[in-house]
Amino acid sequence: MHRLLTILAASLMAISAIAAPKKNYEIASPDGKLQVSINVNNGISYTLKHDGDLLLDDSKIAVTFTDGTTFDGVQNVKKAETRSVSQVLETEIYKKAQVKDEFNELTLKFKTFSLVFRAYDDGMAYRFVSHLKEPLNVDGEIAQFNFAKDWNMWAAYVCQHTETLESQYYNSFENQYSYTPLSQWNKDRLAFLPLMVDGPKGKKIVITEADLMNYPGMYLYNGNSDKVLEAVFAPYPEEVKQGGHNNLQMEVQTRKPYIAQNIAYEALPWRIVAVSENDVQMADNDMVYRLATPADPKADWSWVKPGKVAWDWWNAWNIYGVDFHSGINNDTYKYYIDFASANGIEYVILDEGWSVGGAADLFKVVPEIDLEMLVKYASERNVGLILWAGYWAFDRDMEKVCKHYSKMGIKGFKIDFMDRDDQHMVAFHRRAAETAAKYHMLVDFHGTYKPTGLHRTYPNVVNYEGVHGLEQMKWSPETVDQVTYDVTVPYIRMMAGPMDYTQGAMRNASRGNYHPVNDEPMSQGTRCRQLAEYVIFDSPFNMLCDSPSNYMNEKECLEFIAEVPTVWDETVGICGEVGKTIAIARRSGDTWYVGALTDWTARTMELDLSFLPEGKYTVTAFRDGANAYRVARDYKKEQFNLSPERKLTVTLAPGGGFVAKIIKQ
Repeated sequence: MHRLLTILAASLMAISAIAAPKKNYEIASPDGKLQVSINVNNGISYTLKHDGDLLLDDSKIAVTFTDGTTFDGVQNVKKAETRSVSQVLETEIYKKAQVKDEFNELTLKFKTFSLVFRAYDDGMAYRFVSHLKEPLNVDGEIAQFNFAKDWNMWAAYVCQHTETLESQYYNSFENQYSYTPLSQWNKDRLAFLPLMVDGPKGKKIVITEADLMNYPGMYLYNGNSDKVLEAVFAPYPEEVKQGGHNNLQMEVQTRKPYIAQNIAYEALPWRIVAVSENDVQMADNDMVYRLATPADPKADWSWVKPGKVAWDWWNAWNIYGVDFHSGINNDTYKYYIDFASANGIEYVILDEGWSVGGAADLFKVVPEIDLEMLVKYASERNVGLILWAGYWAFDRDMEKVCKHYSKMGIKGFKIDFMDRDDQHMVAFHRRAAETAAKYHMLVDFHGTYKPTGLHRTYPNVVNYEGVHGLEQMKWSPETVDQVTYDVTVPYIRMMAGPMDYTQGAMRNASRGNYHPVNDEPMSQGTRCRQLAEYVIFDSPFNMLCDSPSNYMNEKECLEFIAEVPTVWDETVGICGEVGKTIAIARRSGDTWYVGALTDWTARTMELDLSFLPEGKYTVTAFRDGANAYRVARDYKKEQFNLSPERKLTVTLAPGGGFVAKIIKQ
């Protein structure tokens, strides 16, 4: 539930009404550092500065419709209104209990639309608001990001269905980052959001979007070998055909000559340009959450219970020391349920295989599974069951599926293989969240695009994939560098919202020792790295990817993973550098957790914990062992008192990690 906790300053104040002839408008952030200049003169463009540094030069924006209607500033501005808002939002399921929401806003009102700009201390955003009385189809949208210089960027290019640019609209939104100058864009590829650009004086700029509800998602492209990135959007599907993975997808055969249909009196998505003065600030940016549509304030969301999940698929149902054959059967899932119950793990997921393959029918359960019996067995042990569902199997019978399985006692769905973000698929995400909420069911979206704030609108949306997660280590070649990705993704993809990375591997590989093993997979980097990722990665619905049998042989690690929270009261970015290091602290109640990661370079990091209240603290820590650089599973657990200066010096092995639980004495 969204509500205002504290009104810190006057809000929603109309300050001025400006006559139409004016062509230039200014808006600044509350701290005055971020300045947006908007020019309206036979078109609309804006520039962005931060503390005097030009970040974006003249960047054009517009929306065009198939009937010739345009939102482009050719019309005169009828009125310009400004307001200032300063408030604190209380969150439901998030990385902090309260979010500071402070901005200055400028609204330019035209005859058929309004254009809203907001300036925050940590970024700017704008959106078009349609005043159309009759629905029209959107022919296209211009959204330029004209960077002041040819800076380096971190781009996640589409890596599937790359025959043409249009074919790339069919992808799973999972790839590592390419680091090149803007002008060296790969002309054969689109890039999905978020995308990061290095700015002047160590500043970082991230482009993404929020409140994507009835519109296609935005990609970026640069076809001119310059420093201007242009938005592109998937055209609306015309003909779709069942197919894809296990016949669980709807593949687009042809597309309409427009990107969105039936747009009337409504707001289009927010275009976000987030700005940080140092890297770690971007790992704790709240702009997407702030700009998302709030949840219904009258709704009761107390039934939404985030938590950890014992997961079967990554470890290939590999349990041992038992008298039955493990696999997709009742005995195996009872074993998972017993494991979860004994260790305080809230959920067990039945991933792909519990329903008949290829049928795309969630009412057809394989004969090896007695689902009602398992639900009863789990409920008696205080464990909830989650079901995996292919997109089309879920969509074709959404209402019936949710009603049936909610009545049975299933707690939610992991919905997979959407692999698109055209308008039709974006609408599916909203409908899935809404329908699942009606039946008090959780949703974990996989095979999907980055978060855009739907988890604020519908708090039962507890996680998203859209990340090159640990599942990739089942099949990725030795050349794939997941360790560097781990210290890059918190600053870029995680800025948009939570991510189901699925960490927790107990088989760990030092550099040169990793190789893909589908049925007994391993992680790159040390054991402590896997533990630290439970603190570093924002993940309200968090998987234990490895086998229960493996965890039970690693009781110290299991105990830590089982107790670490998945939602937080406070988050503090300690330090870090994109692609090299990251250190984050998070608080739950009176207990703090601190995590740190490095790339393949061994490092000693001093973590400044002066944000902790005065007092004496006991630290329980997991450090890389002396031989973790060779044997990645080597670690040392220790307990000690925090220094009076509240500083921690930690030594990390190549691909290493550090994690600590800190309790006030």
